Formats: sequence, C-alpha cells, structure tokens
Amino acid sequence: MPGYAQIYGELPKEVVNALLSISPATIDRFLKPVRVRYKGRGRATTKPGTLLRKQIPIKTNQWDESRPGFLEADTVAHCGESLSGMFVYTVDCVDIATGWTEQRAVWGKGEHGVMAQIHDIEKKLPFPLLGFDSDNGSEFLNYHLLRHFTERKRPVQFTRSRAYHKDDNAHIEQKNWTHVRQWLGYHRLDNEDVVPLLNELYTNEWRLFHNFFCPSVKLIAKQRIASKTIKRYDNPKTPFQRVMESPHIPENVKHNLKEQSLSLNPFLLRKAMEIRLKKVFELCYKPKL
Repeated sequence: MPGYAQIYGELPKEVVNALLSISPATIDRFLKPVRVRYKGRGRATTKPGTLLRKQIPIKTNQWDESRPGFLEADTVAHCGESLSGMFVYTVDCVDIATGWTEQRAVWGKGEHGVMAQIHDIEKKLPFPLLGFDSDNGSEFLNYHLLRHFTERKRPVQFTRSRAYHKDDNAHIEQKNWTHVRQWLGYHRLDNEDVVPLLNELYTNEWRLFHNFFCPSVKLIAKQRIASKTIKRYDNPKTPFQRVMESPHIPENVKHNLKEQSLSLNPFLLRKAMEIRLKKVFELCYKPKL
C-alpha cells in the first residue's frame, strides 16, 4: 500500500490527518463558495405554461410505442453560462418506436418560431405524426401548437409530462445529449446568423447521418429481483433499420428510403458535418464590431 508521501506529496502531517478525518458534509461546506463560481454546465430554461395544463393531458403510457409516429420533444438552450439576452435553441424530437430524430434551430423560443420548426419536422418524417409529448415549457404549451395538433382532420394526440419529472421524457433527454450536446457542447450561440447555418446542417447531413448510420438499443424487458433490476435490450439498430422493419410503414416509403440509403456515405456525411460546424463556431465567436 502506498505511503502518505506518495498520495499527498510533501503536505504537513497535520494537514494529512485533517484530510483523512474530514467528513463529506464538511467538504461540501468548504467548497460551497467555490462551486457557486463554477456551476454546472447546463441551464434549466423550461418555464411552465400554466394556462393550458388542464387542456393538455399528462401522458400515462397510453401510447402504442411499437407504432411509429409518437414523438417526444424538448428544447436545448445554447446559452453558455448565462441565460440573459437572446440565443439559439435547438428543437429536438425523437420517435419512440424507431428512434428517428429531427432537430431544428430557432432564435429564442417564441411560440411562432418553435411551431414553424415543428411543422417542418412533421413534413420531413417518413411516417405520419400520431402523438406529440413535451415538457411543460411555454414554447410547447400554447394555443398555437394546441390548434395546430387538434384542429385538423386527423388530430394529433398532444400530451405533456409531469412537472419536475425528467424521467417522463427519458427518450428525448438521452437524444439531447447524444445528438446535440456531444456535437455542439455548451457554447453560447448568441449570433442570429447561426440559425440558418444550423438548420442547413440539421436538415441535410445531420439527419441523414444520425438516422441512417447511428444505431441504438431499445429496452425490451425489465425485471426486478430483490434489490437488483435486470434489463434486457434488443440488438443495436439504426432508426432507418427500425423503419424498414415496421409493418406500419407503406412499402413505397420504404423503397424511397432504401434508394436514398444506397447513395449515402457516412464518412462523407461526417466530414461535411464537421466543416459546417466549424463555420457555425467561427461565426459565433467572430468579434462583434
């Protein structure tokens, strides 16, 4: 076993003894003023839309999660370390059955801008939208989106999660990390000119790369034995593969997706994504006159 000198270096003996005897609560108390200056990376930007809570029900697992078309949605704030002022948000959506994802950038998160991007996402899906579930943010819980989903020939089931229960939207919370944060990080994107650049990326290479070439696993069974929870997952598959295997997708849609997949190269897509991201960051960090 290594000695104190190897672990603590040349610290005085009384300091070593104090470090060995200090409790976790005391450590938290001493570090509290330091942690205030170095807060966590993310910022919570969800403001509850209270007016429509009674009209938009809470999802209680009533969806058929084996059928494509039921989306979970969230917004990712590219605010850096400050929520002040205006900055870019990413509207992130994932289909629960297939894992198909779509992202769009908006300037701020006003109702009209978010609804316009959700409408564009709906047009780009390879299947009809059947259900839409979001958190309680005002960018989703508003009359514009409620009318958009309910006042149509075939209404879309519009539901929301419970307040302060992130696990209710576990599918999209995961995609917020893997499909947005891991690529864009926690930088502050406060240049409005970034929005069209991001949307050009999101609607082309980005969606093709993630939906055709990025596999994921799905939980198929969960069993609790004593104090342990045993989970079983299916084999890794891309959203494209899950769409192709779905009996609910028309054959002509599958044929078109198959033809499109044959023309794609993941290495070229990845390279194009990196070039576009470089332009985004250069524009965002360009000195302002």
